[in-house]
This record gives sequence, C-alpha cells and structure tokens, in this order.
Amino acid sequence: MNPTIELLKSHRSIRKFKDQQIPRELFEELIRAGQCAATSNHVQAYTIIHVVNPEKRKKLAELAGGQAYIETCSDFLVFCADMKRATESAEKAGAEVVRGMTEQLLVASVDAALIAQNVVVAAESEGLGICYIGGIRNNPQEVSELLNLPEHVYPVFGLCLGYPDQDPEVKPRLPLAAILKQDAYDDSDDEALVASFDDTMHQYYLERTGGNKDTNWSEQLKPLFTSKLRPHMKDFLNKRGFGVK
Repeated sequence: MNPTIELLKSHRSIRKFKDQQIPRELFEELIRAGQCAATSNHVQAYTIIHVVNPEKRKKLAELAGGQAYIETCSDFLVFCADMKRATESAEKAGAEVVRGMTEQLLVASVDAALIAQNVVVAAESEGLGICYIGGIRNNPQEVSELLNLPEHVYPVFGLCLGYPDQDPEVKPRLPLAAILKQDAYDDSDDEALVASFDDTMHQYYLERTGGNKDTNWSEQLKPLFTSKLRPHMKDFLNKRGFGVK
C-alpha cells in the first residue's frame, strides 16, 4: 500500500489540540493545496473564512452547540458555498445572469466540500489533526451575520486544524460491499451487511469507552431520523439567494 492510501485510511477526528500554532507558511500551503481540488467548470464556488478573533471563535463555539475545540485549535476555518463572486464576474463580462438555481446550490456546496477535504488531507500529511464542524448549520443566520456573509454565500461547515493532543483509534467504516455496487443499485445483502457492521461498531464503542457505551451504528442513527434535523435550513437558504428553481 502506498503512503497516500495509508494516510487516507488513518483519518481520525481530533477534538483535543496542543497549545501550538501552525506556522503561517504551512497554513497557507494547506489552503493552496485545497485550491487544487476539482471544481465544477472551474467556478471555484467557495470562500474560506479564517476566524482568528478569540471572541468570534468563542461565539461560534456556542452557536455550534458548545464545541470548545473551536476555541482551542490552532486555526478555525468556515467553508462557505459562494456563488456571489462567480455570478458577479459573469455579469461584468456581459452575461444576463440567472441566480438562485438549485444546481448552483449543489455546485457551490460540493465545491466547498472538495476544497475542504483537500485541505484535510494536506494537513494530516503534515501530522496535523482536524475536526469538521457541521454544527455551524445549527444557527446559520447568526453565523452569517457574525462573519458578514453576503447574499449568495452560506456557511456549509467549519474545520478545526491543529496539532493533536490525543490519539484516538480509527473508526470502522461500512463493509465495502454495502457501499460499492456493480452496474445498478442492489440492496439485497444490505441487511446482513449492516447487521455485521453493527456488531463491529458495538465492539468498537465498548472498547473505546471501557464498556460505558453500549450501542451500535444503527442505534446511533436513530436521533438523526426521528426528528426534523435543522428544519430552518430551507428558509435560510432561500433568504441567502439559494432558492429552489
């Protein structure tokens, strides 16, 4: 196995960081590596907000659900889907721009995820730890106001970067057969595959917590699908100019 694949398969989320700053030169190289990710039609529909103000980071930690590592990591980034720059550039070039298309929302969201994952891989190759913060979408309007985000820009997620002060195990993933299908979607074996994975995750949680967490993958999913998760997002995206058309 080559070193790149080994690195990718060793990913862990880090939530405890050393009090050590990432050198600015390295930080900027990570962002440049991120920019080399694939992007739909070269639109580059993203903007990254590097949050350095301690008060803003404290507020973001609160808005994201009390995630203190937003404050303690070396660098905190908010990855935004951004259709403002591209549409305005096309307009200045003479186009009669159509805004608010669902495809634009998808393109910008995917672009933001792609650049972020490139940054993550680059960071982990340098021995850094990362943690994605989806909780940024708990209060997206407040986050947008705090970061002065304009219309046609929305915060997709945050990212903690820093030097790890913990060494968690790699969390198991679903069996390959559950997520890789040939020629067509086929879920005939999925029930058995998920049952096997539930056993794997049950053992993982028991070992990770010294027997204090008696659960599995399917049990962990229940809260995500028994209530409306972030129901405010549709109205928020409409107000941001990402309406469904």
